[in-house]
Amino acid sequence: MVAHVQLIPNLLIIPVGIIIGVLVAAPVGPVNVLCVQRALERGFWGGIAAGLGAVLGDGLIALCASFSVGAISGALLYHRPAIQIIGGLALLGFGAKLYFSPPRLEALHPEYESKASLWDYAWDIPQTFFLTISNPGAVLGLFAIFGGVSTFVEVRSNIDALTMVASIMGGSLAWWIGLSNLIGRFRHRLDAEKLGRVNRIAGVLLAGFGVLLVAEMVWKIVR
Repeated sequence: MVAHVQLIPNLLIIPVGIIIGVLVAAPVGPVNVLCVQRALERGFWGGIAAGLGAVLGDGLIALCASFSVGAISGALLYHRPAIQIIGGLALLGFGAKLYFSPPRLEALHPEYESKASLWDYAWDIPQTFFLTISNPGAVLGLFAIFGGVSTFVEVRSNIDALTMVASIMGGSLAWWIGLSNLIGRFRHRLDAEKLGRVNRIAGVLLAGFGVLLVAEMVWKIVR
């Protein structure tokens, strides 16, 4: 007897997953600060590249949550000190580099942006991807959200789980597309001084997030 395989997902999963994706992407955090800075400095495609790394990170976390909640959660809790310290040090490095690096003024010109493509900013994708998956708070938060919503909308099969993951990624991507487009409409009002100020503020915020992550874990270890 051939086992029945469900090929059509629960359609309620799609809008719920999209909403989760937007809610995960929207709150202010280190990845959001970096994505906004990239959109201000480099335009629409710069923001999309940075946001795409976050989308892929959210997708990987959601995929792990959908198929291995217990095992992955246990591993994350066990290795959380190392993950958090590495993520914090990375944020410190990104923040310092952003603070001291001169702004890319050529990217403010409309002619430059019209010639640019996603490939020109592809290096931002792994950066924000790493920052997303190395933030234990964001990882455990998405695990908790996924677990609660999976019960609410009855995620019962592999196709349901994959649909939820795709919907979360779709909602997150939609947020970054909309935000990058919005920023792109007024970014040309920036000059060298204003863009430099934006970079320094973003650098301080990223470094601040990094210090908090490292300090919290060091405090827990030595306490």
